[in-house]
Amino acid sequence: MSQVIKFNNVNTLFSKSLKQKTNEYFQVTAQKKTGNRRIFLKAVILLASFVTLYYVLVFAQPHWAISIILCLLFGINLAAIGFNIMHDAGHNSFSDNKKLNTLLSYSLNLLGGNIYFWKIKHNVAHHTYTNIDGEDHDIEIKFMRIHHDQKLKKHHYYQRFYFPILYGVSYLAWIFYQDYEKYFRQKMGPASEKFQFPMKERWIFWTSKVLHFTLFIVVPVLVVGWLPTLIGLLIAGAVCGMSLATVFQLAHVVGGTEFKTIDASKVEEEWMIHQIQSTANFATKSKILTWMLGGLNFQVEHHLFPKISHVHYPAINRIVRQTCQEFNIQYNEFNTFWCAFRSHVGVIHAMSR
Repeated sequence: MSQVIKFNNVNTLFSKSLKQKTNEYFQVTAQKKTGNRRIFLKAVILLASFVTLYYVLVFAQPHWAISIILCLLFGINLAAIGFNIMHDAGHNSFSDNKKLNTLLSYSLNLLGGNIYFWKIKHNVAHHTYTNIDGEDHDIEIKFMRIHHDQKLKKHHYYQRFYFPILYGVSYLAWIFYQDYEKYFRQKMGPASEKFQFPMKERWIFWTSKVLHFTLFIVVPVLVVGWLPTLIGLLIAGAVCGMSLATVFQLAHVVGGTEFKTIDASKVEEEWMIHQIQSTANFATKSKILTWMLGGLNFQVEHHLFPKISHVHYPAINRIVRQTCQEFNIQYNEFNTFWCAFRSHVGVIHAMSR
């Protein structure tokens, strides 16, 4: 289906104007569109934090109360590596060195995921067909209804109560179940076409899964025992899952973002306008959140320019806003994280009826 969906490519004045202004910005400032020293420093800090937290939890074995706090921090650290290192590298925007991008994108495999699957699911399906049911697999969440084209079932009435649990288990379900489901089905979703799965990627899949299982389960069980390992894994996994799921949902499943029904496999708007209509920003004034989330609170800019590193999003934000104003296009942004979160809960409630 996704192969025949077309976006409007006639009179794409908005897209041409926005691209021109953005290119001029990089020419005037003499900057590369990829990351700079700040993103390399951040990567060093996050990877060093990963090693330190892992070592202290497994080998230093502090008091259980301290260990719980460190597990919470470890979960945040895992999500931050995904937001800041893997995400930019997966879009080839971390560095202008393609080999370095490829290497750092495999940080997802270190965390238990699979970068090959992620690029198909995220880079291709989600970034092209954002919020289109049947095409954007990121809005296909089991036991939840977030698109008006999705069938309403009885249990959806309660989704505003149980969604935090689903978000909490999402990371562990992803790495311990859904990846294997994709591997053996060779499909991103139940209705998707089969994808090509080269032998090299099959070897990488199993090698990285074994390494992750050894690092996160075998070694901790041998050193600290199975119960502390289970508790630590559940705490860190829940925090990581909640972080990943919430950031994605606040970018697309909030009031103001559109969920289109596609007729005759055609989208009326040009692709860039569709991205603006289906995406929202939140808390862009918060430097702490921007640092932690790898600029994914600037989700509009990311969807418009996925191959530009997140370190440039605050500057590009001003260009995008100005251009939207010129062409009278609604720009979706929430001032704070909590405003966006309340809006997200409101959408979940609306979709339950």
